Order: sequence, then structure tokens, then C-alpha cells
Amino acid sequence: MLTLIVIASSGCSRSPADANGTVNAASADSTLRVAMSDSTQWAVYGRDFSNERYSPLTQINTGNVAALAPAWVYHTGIVSGFETSPIVTGGVMYISTPLNHVVALDASTGAKKWEYTHDYKTTTDCCGPINRGVAVYGGRVYMGTADARLIALDAATGRKLWDVQVGDNEKGYHITSTPLAVDGKIITGISCGEQGGRCYVTAYDATTGKLIWRFYTIPSPADGGWWGKWRQTDDWGLSFNRDIAREKADSATYPDSWKRGGAPMWHIPLVDTKLGLVYLNVGNAAPDLDASERPGDNLYSDCIVAIDLKSGKFRWYFQEVSHDRWDYDLASPLVMFDAKDSTGATIPAIAQAGKTGFVYVVDRRNGKPIRRSDAFVPQENFMKSPTDSGIMIQPATLGGSDWSPPAYSPQTGYLYVDGNYIPMLYRLHHEELDQPAQYWGGAVLVPTAGSYGLFSAIDLATGRIAWQTRTDKPLISGAVATAGGLVFTGLTGQRLAAYDARSGAELWHYDTKAGVNAPPITYMVDGRQYVAVAAGGNLPLNSIRGDALLVFALPASRDTSAGAPRQ
Repeated sequence: MLTLIVIASSGCSRSPADANGTVNAASADSTLRVAMSDSTQWAVYGRDFSNERYSPLTQINTGNVAALAPAWVYHTGIVSGFETSPIVTGGVMYISTPLNHVVALDASTGAKKWEYTHDYKTTTDCCGPINRGVAVYGGRVYMGTADARLIALDAATGRKLWDVQVGDNEKGYHITSTPLAVDGKIITGISCGEQGGRCYVTAYDATTGKLIWRFYTIPSPADGGWWGKWRQTDDWGLSFNRDIAREKADSATYPDSWKRGGAPMWHIPLVDTKLGLVYLNVGNAAPDLDASERPGDNLYSDCIVAIDLKSGKFRWYFQEVSHDRWDYDLASPLVMFDAKDSTGATIPAIAQAGKTGFVYVVDRRNGKPIRRSDAFVPQENFMKSPTDSGIMIQPATLGGSDWSPPAYSPQTGYLYVDGNYIPMLYRLHHEELDQPAQYWGGAVLVPTAGSYGLFSAIDLATGRIAWQTRTDKPLISGAVATAGGLVFTGLTGQRLAAYDARSGAELWHYDTKAGVNAPPITYMVDGRQYVAVAAGGNLPLNSIRGDALLVFALPASRDTSAGAPRQ
């Protein structure tokens, strides 16, 4: 079977998919590595396994971005939250739609090559019909679905090759994230935190869809339990305002709280193939805001967790918030880079932009904390307990940074983060549930006035904010940085904007007619650089809905190169 992602320069003697349809892991990994090293392609969710969302392309730069204009537009026909991050490889763009359809497009013209239509049957979800993208690997396209399935398609035709059930959607299990394809495995997390399930991450065989391993993000008592160390503060002394004595007394009353403890995976895992580790950004415990029936630290909710790539076995964890009562899940994807410690030594690191409004940096070998940034959003009544009468808290359930993937530029050393000022009223509410249902444990009211966004450049070497710009509406999109000195992000207020990566000056924007709540990407075909983004709005922010995939380029006369990108 031929594949659309075979690159002649790879030097591989075997196709990623053999004639019998078997995905050859070594060949598929080699081909993918070549694609990720090719600056013209966007082969995986974060462009490469670092998840930096950084492109070496320079054709579009600070000197000419003002001339950027639409090159082509594709309409899905589905007006809803459109959060896909396109994959571009071999001149083909692959996108997913809110209803879990997959479309293959000519990346230079937008002409449709094929479409797979999913039989969308979800009965439960958190935030409306959404899907954040697909993985392309070994001549196949892989997608997780809102009704908790994992599907493999032929990349050349869109024909369905296999379809496995990852979880029971009627019990609150669903998938919004992009799968991770590596080592002959398709790895996907599942979400269940708002319905009181026990979430997990699963690896499947890329050829057959057969289960290889499963890791539960809530450990059982046999695995050490989820009560943890009964932490009163975080690693920098910030109080969680817990009544530890009462929690310990309640632990005997609720010995089985772990069975419905949540800990969803909202986003794609991170992988370090050299260390052989997969890193999970694990979400909230359940019930979400009412913690009265879940004493303890509630491991591994609100954690970065490292597991073994081959076996799925636990290696280490770092918890940002213990006994979370504010929905401070790790929604934003992890970023892999090399950091400096206090002695100046280079350390392999991970950065995560938290809902708390801090960026956390940890050693990816062992999870030990390196630094925490300055707060990139205002904090009000921060980590105060919800009350019967209600207390206004900021950051709340949609901020500091929500699911938006940040971008890291090795040019500047800055992490570019979408942030929010959206205070919410937390009012304690308790009820017993006999069956899975959406239950947050509190009434959360979003003030209609006074909310805004903050787009920040954070120096990862120091944790200081290098620059920050305010937007008139909250930000849930994501960013892409380029060697052209630019960083792009989408705005809920119907705009895609380009900023100077060093100064934060806005250099260009475009009226997208719908909220941009998806991350932009950039790629090159036939010597022309493009910027692509989905504009479809967002249910939690109630931004204007749409169905457009917008692709931009410089006018032909303004292109600065005709072949390979300038370096």
C-alpha cells in the first residue's frame, strides 16, 4: 500500500506500510522523523515531538507579514466549535471536524481529496462536539472520537481500516484529543472527569488496533492509592487552604472515591523517544468543585505523569495542585525543551502553562521542579475554598491558560501563552449521584462584563514575563512561533493576529468572521509558505460559530523565495 508521507530523501528501504497493510514501526518512525525535520511540513500536532509549535520557515516575516492575505478557504458545512490543528505532510492537509469527520485536502489549493464521515452517536460530552485533530503515521490517519472510539483510515483513500471502542460513552467517556503515534503504537487519552469515571490512557497496535497497554490516571489502592502525601502547599509554598485533619478523618468514609475520581486527558501526550517516556498532562479530579467525598491529594489529577513508552508503567509524577477544588486541570499541552537550572547546567525539561496562571518547568527525567513563572494573569481569592454563599475567584475554570497549546521559540527563549481574566462565582453545592452524569459540584456563574484575554511571552530561563498584550475578549486558541520573528494566535473576537515575537507589537490581523479557538500552523508547498487556522467559535466562551478553515499566504509577487525556505 502506498503512503502519502513517504519522503524520497528518507533513505528507508521499506515502506511504513507493507504490501499486506502491516505498519512497520521502524520504517514508520523513520519516515515520521524525516517529516518532522523537514521545515516545510507540519507532520504532528506540535510540528515535532517537542510540541514547541515552532517553525523554521522565514518567508513570512516581520518585514512583510502586513501583506498576508487569504490564499484559500475550506468550509466544512458544520457550524460548531472547530478546534482542529491541521496536519500537513506530502502536500496533503488532514483535518478533523467537530462531528469527527476527517477531510484530506490539497495543501496548496484546498481541493478536497476525500472525506470520511463518522456516524456520530455521542450521548455525553463536556463542552459540545469538538475534535482537536488527527495523527498521520505509516500511511494511515488516526482519530479519537467524541463517542470514545479510535479509528484508523487509509491515508490515500479515507477508507476505514479498523475501529475500536476505547470507552463506554454512555457512562461519560469521550475523546477530544489528538492521538500520539510512535513506536508502532497509537496512544490516546480519554476524558471522563465531568461524569465521575476513572480515566486512563491506552496504547493500541497501529496495524490491528489491538490493545497493548492501559494506564489508569487514578491509581488503585494496590498501586499506592490516590491519597498522596496530604500536601498543604505546592513546591513554592503556596497554600491549598486544606483541612487536612478533616480529610484524613473522612478517608475511612470514602475508601472507594478513587473509582470515580476522574483525571481526564484533554490533550495529546508528549513523548521523549530517547528517554523512552510518555508524559501525560492529567486533568481534574471528580466531582470537580465539590471535594467533600474525595479526601487526599487525589493522584494523579492535576499532574504531569511520566510512563514507560514500551509498557505503560508508571515512572514519576509532579502535581501542580493537590485536592483541587477549582478545576485547575492540566488542559494545555506540555512542551519539551532544554532548560538551565540554578547552577547553569542544561537539563532536559518540560514546561506546562497552568490554569493557575503559572508556567511550571520540571526535569523530564524525574519530575523534580526547576522553576515556576511569575503569574501571567491576575489572581483574586486565589485557591480560596468555594462557599455556600459564593466567592468570586480568578483564575477560574477557564483560566489562566485553558486547553490552548503554547508555542516556544528557541530564538527568543520565550513561551507564548494564551491567558484569561474570567472571574467566576464559586458556590458550594453537594448532591449524591447514583449514575454517571455531568456534575461539577458547584454553581459557576460567568460575569458577562469585564472579562479579557492576555497574550504573554514568558522567559523560560527566568520565569519572568518578557511582554504581554491585552485582548478585548478571552483567549482559547493556541500559538505558533516562526523563525521569521513572528508569533500567531487566534482571538475569540473573530481575529487571527501576528505579533513581533520579541516585542509583542501587533503587526497584522485578519477578521475571521467567527471566533478562533483553534491553534494556527504554518507550512510550505512548492516554495510558498502558508498559515492555516480553523475559525468555528467555542461553546464555553459562547463565541461566534463558523465552519471555515482559513489559509493565508503572501501574494505571489511578495514571496521571498521560490524553493526551500530562507534560513
